[in-house]
Order: sequence, then structure tokens, then C-alpha cells
Amino acid sequence: MNCENMIANARREADSIKKEAALQAKEEVYKIKRDAENSFKEKSTELQKLEEQLIRKSNSLVQRMDSLEKRERALSYKEQELENELQKIRDLRQEQKDELVRISQMTPEEARKELLNNLEKELVHESGKIIKEIEERAYAEADKRAKEIISLAIQKYAADHTVETTTSFVPLPNDDMKGRIIGREGRNIRTFEMLTGVDLIVDDTPEAVIISGFDPIRREIAKIALEKLIADGRIQPARIEEVIEQSKAIIESKIQEEGEQVVFDLNIKNISPKLVNMLGKLRYRTSYGQNVLQHSKEVAYLAEIMAAELGVNTSLAKRAGLLHDIGKALDYEVEGPHASIGSEIAKKNDETFEVVNAIAAHHGEVEPKTIEAVLVQAADAISASRPGARREMLETYIKRLEKLEEIANSFEGIENAFAIQAGREIRIIVNPEEIDDYVAKKLARDISKKVEKNVDYPGQIKVIIIREVRAVDYAK
Repeated sequence: MNCENMIANARREADSIKKEAALQAKEEVYKIKRDAENSFKEKSTELQKLEEQLIRKSNSLVQRMDSLEKRERALSYKEQELENELQKIRDLRQEQKDELVRISQMTPEEARKELLNNLEKELVHESGKIIKEIEERAYAEADKRAKEIISLAIQKYAADHTVETTTSFVPLPNDDMKGRIIGREGRNIRTFEMLTGVDLIVDDTPEAVIISGFDPIRREIAKIALEKLIADGRIQPARIEEVIEQSKAIIESKIQEEGEQVVFDLNIKNISPKLVNMLGKLRYRTSYGQNVLQHSKEVAYLAEIMAAELGVNTSLAKRAGLLHDIGKALDYEVEGPHASIGSEIAKKNDETFEVVNAIAAHHGEVEPKTIEAVLVQAADAISASRPGARREMLETYIKRLEKLEEIANSFEGIENAFAIQAGREIRIIVNPEEIDDYVAKKLARDISKKVEKNVDYPGQIKVIIIREVRAVDYAK
């Protein structure tokens, strides 16, 4: 009984659920249908609006096309009128040409050429006359102004000048010291000359010896060393070598001091320490007998004065003037013109393009790019051309000695080469590990042949190869 009631209840519940589901389904269908109808109506309304817009645009386009057609017809009419007018003008021009040909008995081409030739002649004559007048005025004014500036610069900087020589005198306490300098069988003087690269002349000059050499640095080292040896009294090969090394250190210190002093005197700022050292070396260089450092200072001052007169960069002119010959500090060691060497050195030491160009251009080997570079050229010429400032023969002599050392150093195994005896002798020290006794003989001959080929000289030049092996030990 209970089971039948439960089944009946279940059926009733199922029927109830089924009816509810059917009602919900109908409601959903109705809702979907209603939404679809609403959406359709909206779309229909939008389409109707779009259709109306298209109709309006179409009508507008039709109106524009009509307007454009009217304009096109009007333009065509005007174009035809213009073409007619142009044709009338062409006919009139042709009539004029025909009349001119009839009157002048010349074709149009001949008349055109004649007219152009006459105009060209007239213009060339007039332009040439104007150019000549302008050039004459410009040259006159420029020459006058340049003379004024140069005269003023020379007046403001009136420095003394001296011509450097290639010899130094060292006084002796007595003539007996000469024998000690020469040493037994000349060993002291040979050692001294070999280590310094100078020629020590011990002659009849009372209580004095002469140091001869084209390299001022070597000559100064030799002078200091000889003075020390004379004061010390101990003159023998080992002591000579020791004193010469000490003298080299002294000269290095002096070179640095000279460079720092000239930079301080000229108030040159932010300059590379390497350039300062090279400036110091110029104190011991000469050009045609003129001291290069003194010459560089003169050029700096003169360039600065002229720059001030012209209203250009005085600091740049002074800096470039001081550094213009910096290449001469290394032209013993590097091949090429000193202007080119100097410009490369300045460039590597962070100098500006303007300074580098002024250095490279001061002998006209490259084009000057600034007014300051031209002023450095002028200042260099002024300093070098002052009466007595330079001596041509000395420079020729020095260049010959430099060339001899350069030839010797071009061979393998050479440690040092010294041109002495006024260029009549080359003493060459070789590396004993690379050059043996037999190779040394061949090397002497090869160097002699190269000297004969590349150097002009009177008389003969003696080539000496020195091969020395030293064994050193200390007893403790």
C-alpha cells in the first residue's frame, strides 16, 4: 500500500515538474522571439537610415557632377580663347623676326650670336676692370696692414739672439790634467768618446779641452761628466762610465725643468707632460745655429701679438707657435719632415685640430685652415729671418752628421752609432750576441757602401765597428 502511494506521489511530482519545464520552455521561446523581433526592428530602422543617407549623397554627387561639367565646358572655352591669342602672338613675333631679317640681312641665329658676343666682350672688359681695381685696392690695404702688424709685433718683442756652436770648452786646473784625461795608451779618452758620442779635442790650448759634437744633448752630457771627473780626480774607464750615467740623469732633469719653465713663462695650460718634456729637449736643439726652444718662444710671442692686432684667438696662436717645431725633438728618431712629425705628436697628445693644423702647415706642406695657422707661418718666418739669427752652414753640417748616424742605425744588430771627428768618422757599437767578428767586418763594408751612395762629403769617412763583451762579477 505504501509503495503504491509513493509511486503515485512520484508520478504526480514528475507530471508537475514536466508541466513547469514546459511552461519555462514556452516562456524562453517567447522571450527569444520577442528579442529577435526587437533586434530585427532596430536593424530595419538602421538600414532605412543608411538608405536615406545614400540617397542624399547620391543626389549631392549628381549635383557636383553637373557643376563640374559646367566648369569643364567653361574652361575648354577659355582654353580655346587663350590658344587663339597665343597663335596671334606667334604670328606677330614671326612677322617681327622676318622684318628684322629683311632689315639687318642676318638670320635669327646670326643675330643672336652677334648680340651675345658683343655682350660677352663688354662684360669681360668691365668685370676685368672692376676685378683689377678691387685686387689693387685689396693688395695695397693688405700689404700696408700686414707691414703695420709685423712691425708692431717685432717692436713689442725685441729679443736677443745667439747662434749656437757645436763645441764646448772645459777649463782645466793645469795642463797635467790633459794626460790623465787621455789615460794610458789613450784608453780614458777612447772610453769617454765611445760612451758620449762626442769628439774630445786635447790640443795645445792652455788649460782647456774642447768637446766637439753636433748633438747638443750629448755635448752637454759630456761637458758635465768631464767637469765632474776633473773635480773628482779619479779618471779611469769604470769611473768614466759611472759619471756619464749620472750626467745623463742630470740632463734628463734639466730637460724637464726647461719644458716646465717655458710653459710657465708663456702661461700655456692643459698641456701633456710628454709635450712638456719634448719642449725641454728643444733647449738642446739648433736650427741653422738658432736655438729651437728660444725660436719657439719667439714664434709664440709674435703670433700672440699679431693675433691680438687682428682680433683672433691669441691663446690658440700662442700655443700653436710654441709647439710648431715640436717635431724637431724626435726628428733624429723618426723619418719625415718635422712639421708632419710634430702634427702627429700633437694629435696623439690630445691637442685640438686647430693646433695640429697650424703645426703641420707652418712650412706650407699642408693648407692652413685657420687665421692662427697663417700667423704661425708669419711668426716663424720673422723669427728665422732676423739678421744673425741663423747660420746656414751649421745646419748643413749637422744634417750630414745626422744622416751618417741614421744610415748606421738602419742595419740590424746596431746598439749605438756616433758620428764624430766633424763627420769624418762613425763609431758603431754592435750587439755582441748578434754580430760576431766576421759579420762585423762585412757590416763595416756594407755601411761604408751605403754612406758612399747616400751622403755627399769631402775626403773620406772612417767606419769603426766596436764589438765588446763584458763579464762583471762582485767579490763580497
